[in-house]
Amino acid sequence: MDVNGVGWLAAIIIGGLAGWFAEMVMKSNTGIFMNIIMGIVGAVVLNALLQALNFQSFGVGWFAYLVTGFIGACLLIFVGRLVRR
Repeated sequence: MDVNGVGWLAAIIIGGLAGWFAEMVMKSNTGIFMNIIMGIVGAVVLNALLQALNFQSFGVGWFAYLVTGFIGACLLIFVGRLVRR
């Protein structure tokens, strides 16, 4: 896995931070494991959406992965709330 120039270990750490930030902003009550999953999956999903819409990603590197993971995790929380209703 080499998404945005970030390896596995960095993806887990940055994904956890991105998920934690999204949890704080969206006021969801998830644990650290779900934060990591949401950050990583959010980054992958948002990158796929951006590519499908012919937009550029937010760049390469740790900060770009953090921003992408944060926005993607917020989107996942939002969609999850819509589905639960």
